Amino acid sequence: MKFRIKKSLLAVSLLLLVVSAFSQTLNVADKLPIAPEIKIGKLANGLTYYIRKNGKPENKVELRLVVKVGSIVEDNDQLGLAHFTEHMAFNGTKNFKKNELVSFLQSIGVQFGADLNAYTSFDQTVYILPIPTDKPENLEKGFLVLEDWASTVAFENEEIDKERGVVLEESRLGKGAQDRMLKVTLPKIFAGSKYAERLPIGKDEILKNFKYDAIKRFYKDWYRPDLMAVIVVGDIDPAKAEEMIKKHFEKLKNPAKERAREYADVPDRKTSEGVVVTDKEATNNILSVYYSAHKSKPVLLLGDYRDEIIKNLFEAMIGQRMQELTQKPNPPFVFGGSGQGSFVHGYELYNSFALISNAGVEPAINAIVQENERVRKYGFTANELDLAKKNFLRGYERSYNEREKTESRSYADEYIRNFLEQETIPGIANEFMYAKEFIPTITLDEINKYAVKTIPENVTKLVIYQGAEKADFKIPTNEELLKAELAAEKMPVNPYEEKIVSSSLMDKAPQGGTIVSEKENKELGTTELTLGNGVKVVLKPTDFKNDQVVMSATRFGGQSLYSDKDILNARYATTVINQMGVKDLSPTDLRKALSGKTVNVSPSMQNTIEGFNGQSGSADVETMLQLTYLYITQPRKDVNLFNSFVSKQQAMYQNMMAMPQMVMQDTVQTVLYNKNPRRPGMPTPEDFSKINLDRAMEIYKERFSSAKNFTFFFVGSFDLAKMKLLVASYLGTLPVTEITTAYKDVGMRTIKGVVKKEVKRGAEPKSFISITFSGETPYSEDAQLKLFALTEVLNIKLIETLREDMGGIYGGGMRGSVNKLPYQNYNVSISLPCGPENVDKLIAATFAEINKIKTNGPSEVDLNKVKETYDKKHAEDMKDNNYWLRSLQQLVDFGNDPSNIQKGENKMKALTVKDIKDAANLYLNDKNYLQVVLNPEK
Repeated sequence: MKFRIKKSLLAVSLLLLVVSAFSQTLNVADKLPIAPEIKIGKLANGLTYYIRKNGKPENKVELRLVVKVGSIVEDNDQLGLAHFTEHMAFNGTKNFKKNELVSFLQSIGVQFGADLNAYTSFDQTVYILPIPTDKPENLEKGFLVLEDWASTVAFENEEIDKERGVVLEESRLGKGAQDRMLKVTLPKIFAGSKYAERLPIGKDEILKNFKYDAIKRFYKDWYRPDLMAVIVVGDIDPAKAEEMIKKHFEKLKNPAKERAREYADVPDRKTSEGVVVTDKEATNNILSVYYSAHKSKPVLLLGDYRDEIIKNLFEAMIGQRMQELTQKPNPPFVFGGSGQGSFVHGYELYNSFALISNAGVEPAINAIVQENERVRKYGFTANELDLAKKNFLRGYERSYNEREKTESRSYADEYIRNFLEQETIPGIANEFMYAKEFIPTITLDEINKYAVKTIPENVTKLVIYQGAEKADFKIPTNEELLKAELAAEKMPVNPYEEKIVSSSLMDKAPQGGTIVSEKENKELGTTELTLGNGVKVVLKPTDFKNDQVVMSATRFGGQSLYSDKDILNARYATTVINQMGVKDLSPTDLRKALSGKTVNVSPSMQNTIEGFNGQSGSADVETMLQLTYLYITQPRKDVNLFNSFVSKQQAMYQNMMAMPQMVMQDTVQTVLYNKNPRRPGMPTPEDFSKINLDRAMEIYKERFSSAKNFTFFFVGSFDLAKMKLLVASYLGTLPVTEITTAYKDVGMRTIKGVVKKEVKRGAEPKSFISITFSGETPYSEDAQLKLFALTEVLNIKLIETLREDMGGIYGGGMRGSVNKLPYQNYNVSISLPCGPENVDKLIAATFAEINKIKTNGPSEVDLNKVKETYDKKHAEDMKDNNYWLRSLQQLVDFGNDPSNIQKGENKMKALTVKDIKDAANLYLNDKNYLQVVLNPEK
């Protein structure tokens, strides 16, 4: 389902009692159809397949192998081996020896990690393989890869031993406060269930020492066609796809003695319980109230689908209530929510949660429990339901409008859920029809009855508090936590008090705006306007999406114009305005006023550039322009909302420095920029207390009350003639007064020479290597392209050496940029999470790979892999609205060459081994870098 609906809760028998009230044309007892665009079949061996022809993107097919097994089926000597099996699929199969598979896929433009990937969960393992189809042999090999994954993974002993290190590094990466607390809470959440002892990552002791036969046994038992699906979506003839599926998968056989695939139960909770768990490295204080899990029911009938809409309307409305609580002057929590979703296979769970503010646990638990009680006792209002219905219908409409422009990977994900969870797939045309038919008939009484059913009185609950160990923060005991929840349930609650808001932002459009010049750029497909007030507008209508328009505005200035003393007020000026709204409308009021519309606008002030970002549906462009107009002419001041913002931000960041990696990242920025107060980095709670509302508002108005020298960009699905009239009206009438529209170079520079620092933090045996090369260099698009290619080549080598050969890392890598503002410079950073025992070896190996490139340049094979990947990505970018928006804006911000937007792949193809070698010697200077290593305290 494109506008995703979750699983059903209400029985069809209840629906039939009131069927006459629902619809005169749809029978709720009818089965939901399968979308006609999908071909679903099953081979004689039980393997299921899904095929759909889809042209976005062109020349690409999304392949998936889905296996209905995960960690839940592991034997006691196999904990973690479902996930380990997934890893081994990339380390040798019958037709692709060792690392040949990854190397081949890189050679055709498939990037490891970003494109080629896989994941393992409790009940499933999914392999993700996008294949370019510009060459027919690529597709044949893609299906061969899927066949090998399904039946002939090699499991060579040497490769298993090498991969132990990689998987253990992945396990290490997850260790820390959250993992330690999870080990306490998970047995409570899954009390009495096998899920409590089957986390997919497994146990380190088993990962280190399992016998080779254990993983081979897992593969033999569970990788079999009757538990598999092959999914093919993309630019391919369906008959050809079906032919290839049969060719590669009909011959697969199930074991003679099949092990039964059984799903674990989640027993009902017998008694309510409070659980408090703290950790000195925890960064957030979180409260959760879990209601008992219950079995979910597949959405098979039209009546089930209608039930799902009721559930989703309920969740949207209670979510809005929770959001409104955070807008209070002294909010009871930073953010929170309530909802009912998939828990584990076959089960759903209703829960409420809150990120706790400095106010403490009691206000948070009172607020979320009482809001649930308020909904249970008094329900929602007719206006709340009306607004939610508008939003849902607009969501369905937008998905319907984009039905021919939906990405293949989105359909593939949908079919994965159908195979694993029986999610219905009637197609958006049918779903939009159901929505238009059902949503108007859903009554407030139905919603409120659903609320009573979902939030029953006197039900057992699990109340969990997870947080930091802080002397100045009162932490309850298990008993006190449960007692507080029970007491909150008994407190009196009043009906919800609602503010009705007009749906109109402006009474009438501004008058008097004119277009004084117009220029067409046929090469870029743009129309450039100059308005009567001097504002410039660049319009690019596209057909990449049917219901999307993206917007930006830019000019020079930004935070650089303000002193160090004012930097916090300048840095957060636009953020503060976003928290307070426009005109007489708070953010909550705005959400109500914009119900049924797809629109978002926000002002932005960076170091040297300031402007706006926005997006809307095609029918909502005028609303986007109205919001932009109001942000310039009528920003709103609200002391209570400002205080709420400060309180929430202080709570968000109060414990961040308890996390070892945050200390390390802060150290990198502090040292790199010589403790400059303008350096990027993690804010502190004290920073927010230094923001002055009046001064932040003053700075905002200084920069945004005048539209002088703004250039606006609009890209997307719009009518050019109508858009000209709209921008003339709303942008051409913006006030223009004299202000500075140039940035300043405030002199912030990175350190020089070789500097090495060690940070000792953390209880887990985890280290993190950060290496940063930086300095001044001339900016050009060619330089940026060469540095990009250099980092991509080195990422290939780091994966091969540090991960595959040494087993020393799971993730990490290199990235770099050449920058023009405020001065021309470069920055290259390398990040490598690892074990303390491997730090020195990995640093040495990293510099060895760098020196090879500096001495010899990359191999033609590796450079061609980067070129191929870039070429495929560029072809997709050419049909992406956001890519065009960024590229057009960069013509103004950086003075880039317009011809490079469409011809960048030609420059990439022209890069030589010498270009990359020269770039390595220019940017990776071993006499000028910062190295920071995080090591554990003990």
